[in-house]
Amino acid sequence: MAESEPQEGNNDNMVKMVEDLNRDLEKLLEEMEKLTVQAAWMAYDMVVLRTNPDLATSTRRLADAFLSCKEEVEKKWEDVLSESKGEERKKE
Repeated sequence: MAESEPQEGNNDNMVKMVEDLNRDLEKLLEEMEKLTVQAAWMAYDMVVLRTNPDLATSTRRLADAFLSCKEEVEKKWEDVLSESKGEERKKE
């Protein structure tokens, strides 16, 4: 009976070690998948930009337009929030 206890401890350690290894391998696989997707997008972007150089300019203009619209929406939203807070204070 005394010999079975150390085997159980070894078995528990082995199971934990295998579980840890499995978790580490899953994390590494996820990182590799992310890197693969990033590399694929980089290759796609390079092909698209080399095929149509005007696309880079259009994309930049579109990004600038998006950012300016986003700023305006945020300003308007802040105005609406401050107006609603002012109306709530008047009601009190």
